Amino acid sequence: MPTLVSQEAHGDEAGALLGFLDAQRGAIRRTLHGLTAEQASSKPSASELSLAGLLKHVAEVEQSWVEDAKGVPHTIERNHDNWHLSYELEEGQTVESVLAFWDDVAVRTEKFIRSLPDLNGTFPLPRVPWFPPGSERSMRFLLLTLIQEMARHAGHADIIRETIDGKTAFVLIDETGAASATS
Repeated sequence: MPTLVSQEAHGDEAGALLGFLDAQRGAIRRTLHGLTAEQASSKPSASELSLAGLLKHVAEVEQSWVEDAKGVPHTIERNHDNWHLSYELEEGQTVESVLAFWDDVAVRTEKFIRSLPDLNGTFPLPRVPWFPPGSERSMRFLLLTLIQEMARHAGHADIIRETIDGKTAFVLIDETGAASATS
């Protein structure tokens, strides 16, 4: 990770994990810095991923995981027939609107986590083929899963961005002033 995550308050495990989650969100956001809408939606690598599509996907995934942890229905239902839409901007969606949506999701995630007495509480995993039936996970697992998801896609985003115009994460950190914002 090329940016320094701010030190959490002593004993603030939730704060530490939220800090690492936010750092990975920032890594994805920076890959969109200075791009046109056309560049953000382009698919310049061997995969079918675009930066705009990755942005939408991670925002939706974060929201759905937190909704699972809260035990509420998903605001955006994805299934086999519409899963591809989580990777595509739809009519009326822009990079800016999806960034605003993700900002709102991030605020709701932090509010939810900060409302918990600790990270030991559990929630049932969704009934899907890739999770064992009746499985439960902790709120700590939720945050670690979100960090993992963001980090995985931040790596994808780095490659796509470098393919578009040669800019690497370090250049984008410098251009956006992200290094000074994290200390």
